[in-house]
Amino acid sequence: MSLAVGTQCVAKKDHKKPKCGELLYYKGDLIAILSKTMKEGIYLARHSSTGEEGLINATELRERRAIQVNPSLSLMPWFHGRISGPEAVCKLQPAEDGLFLVRESIRHPGDYVLSVSVSGQVMHYRVIYEDNKLTIDYHTFFNNLLDMIEFYSKNKGFIATRLLKPKLKAGTKSAELELAKSGWLLNINKLTVSERIGEGEFGAVYVGNYMGQKVAVKIIKCDVTAQAFLRETTVMTKLQHKNLVRLLGVILGKELHIVTEIMEKGNLVNFLSSRGRSVVNVSQLLQFALDVCEGMEYLESLKLVHRDLAARNVLVSDNNVAKVGDFGLTKVHSKTSDNAKLPIKWTAPEALTKQIFSTKSDVWSYGILLWEIFSYGRQPYPKLTVADVKEIVEAGYRMENPEDCPGEVYSVMGVCWEQEPRRRPSFHKLRHKLIREIRKHQRNLQSA
Repeated sequence: MSLAVGTQCVAKKDHKKPKCGELLYYKGDLIAILSKTMKEGIYLARHSSTGEEGLINATELRERRAIQVNPSLSLMPWFHGRISGPEAVCKLQPAEDGLFLVRESIRHPGDYVLSVSVSGQVMHYRVIYEDNKLTIDYHTFFNNLLDMIEFYSKNKGFIATRLLKPKLKAGTKSAELELAKSGWLLNINKLTVSERIGEGEFGAVYVGNYMGQKVAVKIIKCDVTAQAFLRETTVMTKLQHKNLVRLLGVILGKELHIVTEIMEKGNLVNFLSSRGRSVVNVSQLLQFALDVCEGMEYLESLKLVHRDLAARNVLVSDNNVAKVGDFGLTKVHSKTSDNAKLPIKWTAPEALTKQIFSTKSDVWSYGILLWEIFSYGRQPYPKLTVADVKEIVEAGYRMENPEDCPGEVYSVMGVCWEQEPRRRPSFHKLRHKLIREIRKHQRNLQSA
């Protein structure tokens, strides 16, 4: 097997007793290829957890591959959506004890139905949604459908038979199988979770430890939301850049765990607002701006649109490198809309009014992010309501230059906020503008 430099791999078995110069690793460890050697199939590699470097044989590795962003990838491939009882009966033929599916209830909107084959018949069990819990018998309650299916797969309980075999919805693929095949599925038994470091609308973020490596763990609350976040995960498997938060892997179970590198200094808003001008100088602000721009230029090259670029979604590493994260809304260049709650103050006019999202709408958001950076984490459009912002921006209003922000940087914000998307620069051009500004700033410091 030939491996390219930079390839991320998974160890296929233990190598506990390395010879001199070889790398120590265990089955499931993440390994990065650094360079080829003169010997066929032998590579210099770095252990992703320990940071140690050493030689490794390619036959001991399984290459991680990106997962295609595919709407058919499902955490619940047995969920068939809104179908009738007779349709469910047809799908569960030929009859087989324990063959099952879950569907939306047509007769009782908001509830589900578990349809299961037993003794040549199909039994239908209404799954009632009550007090944020699911139940069939008012005796055993579940947080979500995943919990329910897991329980009845192990216990007969109230229903006529244990759930033995899922009837997969046509065209869907099991997320667990695809993640395992591509090398991104992690082992829950090797993860420990400690203190909470963030709380979002859909779940919490914790500090964790995976096989000796300190990590961040986003735990998604429920199955429907987790299914939506599966898109974020599949997008992140494609991304390898120094200014994008790195995905380490995913754990599936009662909850969805998205495991990423830990960013010790938190998000950029809190970093800037808690330190202020006395600690963070203009040189550091310019570097943060360039870091984000380079990460976005990489997304631009892949024709990916972030759609939620803001300082709250930029994280700062222990050595002050800014990295773009939170890819929950990321899509391939698209004119399609969904029901996601759009961040009004950061969203371009054409995205708000016509649902047109593109790299150029990300550029608009980048201009807002620049304003956040140079105002040390202030909320954009201070003292204005979201409704006011939407109206006055469409009429041509733009925010004023933050205090002490270099004029050239404010002019960059201005071109990002051009009303016509085609008049906004690419991230590639923005990067060159920022590099020129950084060099000019450095010259000014040297001559002062």
